[in-house]
Amino acid sequence: MYLLELGGDDDAFAAFEARNAVTGCSLIAPGLAVARAVVPGRARGLAYTHRVSELVGRTDADVERARATLEAATVETDREGSVAVRATDVHGSSGVDTQRAERVLGRVLVERGFEVDLEEPDHVLRAAFSEGKVSETGPRSTTEGDEPTDERVSVCALGWLEVESVRDFGTRSPTDKPFFQPGSMDPLLARAVANVAGAGPGRTILDPMCGTGGVLVEAGLVGADVVGIDAQEKMVDGACENLGHYLEGDSPVGLPTGEWHVGRGDATRLPLADDAVDAVVFDAPYGRQSKIEQHRLEDLVAGALGETRRVASRAVVVADRTWADAAETAGWELEATFERRVHRSLTRYVMVLTHS
Repeated sequence: MYLLELGGDDDAFAAFEARNAVTGCSLIAPGLAVARAVVPGRARGLAYTHRVSELVGRTDADVERARATLEAATVETDREGSVAVRATDVHGSSGVDTQRAERVLGRVLVERGFEVDLEEPDHVLRAAFSEGKVSETGPRSTTEGDEPTDERVSVCALGWLEVESVRDFGTRSPTDKPFFQPGSMDPLLARAVANVAGAGPGRTILDPMCGTGGVLVEAGLVGADVVGIDAQEKMVDGACENLGHYLEGDSPVGLPTGEWHVGRGDATRLPLADDAVDAVVFDAPYGRQSKIEQHRLEDLVAGALGETRRVASRAVVVADRTWADAAETAGWELEATFERRVHRSLTRYVMVLTHS
């Protein structure tokens, strides 16, 4: 089993994204989840999972109980090199003294014969303390496994650190890219929706309203081949500039970057064969910000939903509304919906769509 330390303020969305890298994932406490198996390369590319550790044991969020759990656990003494303990109080929820936890748990490891190196250890034992309610934030928005409840839980999870995700999103903020337009999606959310779509090596992701290419950049950096289409020549040129800048060479997550293609076209009449791509991701025009008239906007999104169903069996749509009725009319089934509050006047909806 593996321990996942989640980021952001929506654990259900983070756990759902993690399905691109793990199997059998379930929430156990605020900011924490467990999984049966993990693909390390994909875990490094997750947006809302910061760390994955091989689970040693779990108990209540109490230092003495954590010590007893570690003492009772079968801990490999044949790990070569030094160790250190890193403790965290998730969201400051448990009130645990993390420095004391590190000292107490470190003594257990020393008694087991481990050499401690606090500066540059070869192995790190993570101790995550969390208290609070584990609750579902969207319909069918949790991953496979245990269903979350509204009961308050108290958890300490111990695990040997296996993978840390690459936290380089600040280097690709929209305003720092070679081509920028207002309203561009931030790279953290773009990576997350690309992962929800299933981006990775051997997969092809389409964005039929690609704009500046932000989603395609993030999908390409985790190894997917990406295809972008936009109605405006300016956006096509700009997306090419951004993709060329970021997808040349190796990915920061340690994977070869995917191939990319961008062209001008109509999202309601895609120049692609049936089932041409594995998944589609697009950020639909927002009613308040778009210059498109309301009836034309509805026709555009409805047409895009119909066309994307023809070319892929999975889609992730980001918008300022759910578009659930239009998706159902186009033949999609709604797997999950998440609400992502941006600011007081804007909430983004992330719809995950599938069809057989």
